[in-house]
Amino acid sequence: MNIKKIAISVALICLSSSSIAVEYKIGGFIKASGRIASGEVPFDHYYFGSGNIGEDSTKTQFSAQESRLNGSFKEGDITGFVEIDFVGSSQGNGNVSNSYSPRLRHAYINYNGFTVGQTWSTMVNTSAFPETANLGGPLIGENMVRQSLVRYTYENWQFALENPNTFGTDINGKSLSKDEDSIPDAIARYNLQGDWGNISFAGLVRQLSPSENEDEVTFGGSVAGKIAVGSKNDVRFTFSHGNLGRYFSTGGVFDIYYGEVETTTGGTIAYRHFFNEDLRSTIFYGHSVSDIQKMDRSHYGINIFKSITPKLSLGSEIGYYSVDDKLNQYLPADIQVANGGSVYGQLVLQYNI
Repeated sequence: MNIKKIAISVALICLSSSSIAVEYKIGGFIKASGRIASGEVPFDHYYFGSGNIGEDSTKTQFSAQESRLNGSFKEGDITGFVEIDFVGSSQGNGNVSNSYSPRLRHAYINYNGFTVGQTWSTMVNTSAFPETANLGGPLIGENMVRQSLVRYTYENWQFALENPNTFGTDINGKSLSKDEDSIPDAIARYNLQGDWGNISFAGLVRQLSPSENEDEVTFGGSVAGKIAVGSKNDVRFTFSHGNLGRYFSTGGVFDIYYGEVETTTGGTIAYRHFFNEDLRSTIFYGHSVSDIQKMDRSHYGINIFKSITPKLSLGSEIGYYSVDDKLNQYLPADIQVANGGSVYGQLVLQYNI
């Protein structure tokens, strides 16, 4: 995302009469979106890992809740960043005011190779996200987690301890207690980059507790990146496999399902093509499957974006989100697993601050 920042340099006078330059920046964007979706997957502002199937319906919604505001500072070797948006707020409704509560996306400090605070998980390579009108793109096939962490970066390596949080059910299908989340998740990542683009290799190790008296060490891995095609075009991809749970598919897969540690496989692929300096298009596909839940979901689409000015872009997108889940061993045999999908069209106007 190309965001032009407004920089303000402020000179602070210390007691020792020496001056320390502190640079502040304000950024973000204003995004207006119109979306119409039709099908068996209930309408949502964007498609994430949800697989609920309902009656066939059609809905249109206009919204500005994806708009963001961020600020950063730099003082010597210390930098900090904080960002909010308004997505997912339960406060607003369409009756009168359409008010939305701000939510914290990022709040972290960098110093001497350490990153401390809330930001993207080390499993996430943001350059692999395709440019889409749908927020986040094909989330069902992406690593998409923001959380509190402590990360150390040395040259091409990154090592992190991140917030543990179990997402799943016990052997009776009831939500697991989070009281056993005592050991941080550990992630190691290696980054390769050059004029050709970048590729990251990330591995996740964590302790999960499928039951009260059982602990299990689990593993997951991911390869993601962005590869240049010619001078401006690019291919973006993610491939992930293992006991990834909540780190993958944005809520589509449990860490633990009926007392068993889940295994997931999936990814995304996208190609972005520039027709000229101001006109570009992306075609994308995301897919994920799981071993125990028998989840099988896909999201694909195509869009076109026009840069009206260097800071103002107009985009349109059409796509399809499908659910093809299978009957798993923990569901009663007489239950019919509902499958279906929804097609959507979206128009966005975005001004980068």
